[in-house]
Amino acid sequence: MRMLIGAAIAMLLLNGPAASAAPDGIIRVGSKSFTESYILAEIAAQVIERVGEARVDRRPGLGGTGITYRAIASEAIDLYPEYTGTLGRIILKDPALRTPEAIRARLRAAGLTISDPLGFNNTYALAVRADTAERLGLRSIGDLARHPELSAAFSSGFLEREDGWPGLTRHYGLSLAKVRVMEHALTYRAMASGEVDVMDVFSTDGQLERLRLRILQDDRRFFPDYSAVLLARRDMAERYPRTWARLREVLEGSLDDARMAKLNAMADLDGKSVAEVAATFLGGTRPDSPRRAGIVAELYTLTLDHLVLVLISLAAAIVLGIPLGIVAARFRRTGQVELGTIGMLQTVPALALLVFMIPLFGIGKGPALVALSLYALLPVVRSTYAGLMGIDGNLLDIAFVLGLGRLKRLVRIELPLASISIMSGIKTAAVMTVGTATLAAFIGGGGYGTLIVRGLALDDTATILAGAGPAAAMAVAFHVAFELLDRLAVPRGLRR
Repeated sequence: MRMLIGAAIAMLLLNGPAASAAPDGIIRVGSKSFTESYILAEIAAQVIERVGEARVDRRPGLGGTGITYRAIASEAIDLYPEYTGTLGRIILKDPALRTPEAIRARLRAAGLTISDPLGFNNTYALAVRADTAERLGLRSIGDLARHPELSAAFSSGFLEREDGWPGLTRHYGLSLAKVRVMEHALTYRAMASGEVDVMDVFSTDGQLERLRLRILQDDRRFFPDYSAVLLARRDMAERYPRTWARLREVLEGSLDDARMAKLNAMADLDGKSVAEVAATFLGGTRPDSPRRAGIVAELYTLTLDHLVLVLISLAAAIVLGIPLGIVAARFRRTGQVELGTIGMLQTVPALALLVFMIPLFGIGKGPALVALSLYALLPVVRSTYAGLMGIDGNLLDIAFVLGLGRLKRLVRIELPLASISIMSGIKTAAVMTVGTATLAAFIGGGGYGTLIVRGLALDDTATILAGAGPAAAMAVAFHVAFELLDRLAVPRGLRR
């Protein structure tokens, strides 16, 4: 375990504390992982670029409220779009905070501030298909109490939040036959195909009209106000006063419900990129290269990101894993404790392990590298241990008779004989890490997962494939490369 802790500290030193203020001249703009948040963050980023007081570092698609708020609270980002209802009820945990002034005053102690409302109220709502509403006479949420046979699919946030399904069931006395968690964008497909009857929506969703979904009236006024605002670090607003003033001038009160729904529809239904939608709102064209060239450039950048994530984390796992495997083989009882501890790390879901790293290292590549290294450790340690334990004892006795010391015996006899098993573990770790690294995008670590997360948020299969396809190709490339490396690492007499 000392080696594990040492590695984590070493990575922190190498990568620097991710949760630190941005370098001078850079404003880091984050977003949650749904269409509206992407668009508002991109609008803010383009406004910042036009003012020219600072450069922009985009960190879109960080995930839900918990991850994104942790990012700004730990100074890993400087700005992201948020909602007053979420700030009051979920983040500050005080439902009495209803006005921007009251929320702003409470956030001051955390070094944060908010703009005035942007103009629209994107409250939660429940929706059903229009034909279902007509057939069952559903007009309000209260009407659902008469139809407990219906099924529902909700986003994970709605399913957990007190201002979501738990509070709603108590407020209205609801009980549905089946309630499951589902990615928000995918739930629209399930609704269209008739697999579920009820879903949570945002009142400015762009897909409501196309899919002929009917919003049920909140007749007992359960859902609070969710006016959109910009949540920002106070020190950023003070360092870049012209930029903060321009952001407020452009965005405050400029987006009503209909206009925001139209912008969401441009991305969700018309296939326009988030950058194009933001540029349309600002009344210009994006000062970027054509879309195809932009995608190629983005893929090149993401490929480098993904390679960095995989190569560094795999190298760390090899450097740590082989000695740990040797220790486990030399000291059997201690070794079982060691193997059990590392195996326990493997049982933690990869995304959860990434989230656990945020309080220690913030967001970005730093925590992703630590988490991926820990995740890749088990195959390397196990294969080293198994390879050493499988060596014929007679061979070791002969080496002892020949007068070889423990170190020479390890280097000249044991490790070469165990090389097939060790290389097998390294190959498994490499392929596994290529896949797991796509989750790094959820904490701003970059890589191909950035496209996958964005595609899921926009329900854009092409964008999802643009991230998943190269990831699969990279996994195959790593497998082939390590097969070739076998010729160098495995003694000729042991090759089949």
